[in-house]
Amino acid sequence: MSSKLRAGIVGGTGMVGQRFIALLENHPWFQVTAIAASANSAGKTYEESVKNRWKLSTPMPEAVKSIMVQDASKVEEVAKDVDLIFCAVDMKKEEIKALEEAYARTGTPVISNNSAHRWTPDVPMVIPEINPEHLEVIAQQRKRLGTETGFIAVKPNCSIQSYMPTLHALQDFKPSKVVVTTYQAISGAGKTFADWPEMVDNVIPYIGGEEEKSEQEPLRIWGNVTDEGIVKSEQPVITTQCIRVPVADGHMAAVFASFEQKPSKEEILERWNSFQGRPQALGLPSAPKQFITYFAEENRPQTQLDRDIENGMGISAGRLREDSLYDYKFVSLSHNTVRGAAGGAVLIAELLKAEGYIQPK
Repeated sequence: MSSKLRAGIVGGTGMVGQRFIALLENHPWFQVTAIAASANSAGKTYEESVKNRWKLSTPMPEAVKSIMVQDASKVEEVAKDVDLIFCAVDMKKEEIKALEEAYARTGTPVISNNSAHRWTPDVPMVIPEINPEHLEVIAQQRKRLGTETGFIAVKPNCSIQSYMPTLHALQDFKPSKVVVTTYQAISGAGKTFADWPEMVDNVIPYIGGEEEKSEQEPLRIWGNVTDEGIVKSEQPVITTQCIRVPVADGHMAAVFASFEQKPSKEEILERWNSFQGRPQALGLPSAPKQFITYFAEENRPQTQLDRDIENGMGISAGRLREDSLYDYKFVSLSHNTVRGAAGGAVLIAELLKAEGYIQPK
């Protein structure tokens, strides 16, 4: 009998669901024992359900091929044989909220890749290295949902992973004004070049809803836990532009930042190189040993060369220099479907297990 926690993946046939499947292969703590999707996929093996729609460059793990896909709407049936659920469904926001709360009420922890609950006051939205203390709000959520063991925790938008860690490492200097332009890969839209040929040799200067998320979600992550739930921070002021570029994976950010207490370049580099969070202190399985890696070369980081740094869980930065309008400017990069999506959610689950929030049923 395996000692691993049994993990279910709700929305397991989509691109992020597939990334969950790949990342959890041979995971030391979690084992995929259930996969759920739409009624159209239910009743087939996972291999039959996905067929020619497997979008990752790595092959489908053998261990999941014969798992029978369940109907995600049959909450009790899916939840009865798992200890936790990763959720990555493609549904309307209110439908996602209702579905995730239904799973949580069965006593099942839900770690969500979806945006539906990112602004629910008692649902923690977590980058584990930045705001692990927000897990404290789970007690309020459990009381509201009427469950002792179930809850929802969410991962933030993939775009902010590329620049928020580099700013967070400099919090002692109090960032005050931030301008960011993100150059976002097509996998962020769940696409490959095969099914989105219009993106070849093309740039689209608009991604629906992305700029508001990129400006506001960091403020919630930097917010405080109160009796009313999580209250967002008012600083720094962030403005963004989000652009879709012809890249398979990897979101890059061009950042301009001013500080209340301007650091030296040497101080910035020291903070980036030495920054560690709770996952590094706990030695979590998916945690990057070096969270932020700075490249001194003028032409780095690059998406092809650097998106997979620390198995796709690290953040890379470069081109740090003083600016004529802001204090500093630099470029940073993250892997959007690993750190920014499924990998970030797996790391949240590892933190939740390590802190005692997830137990075997």
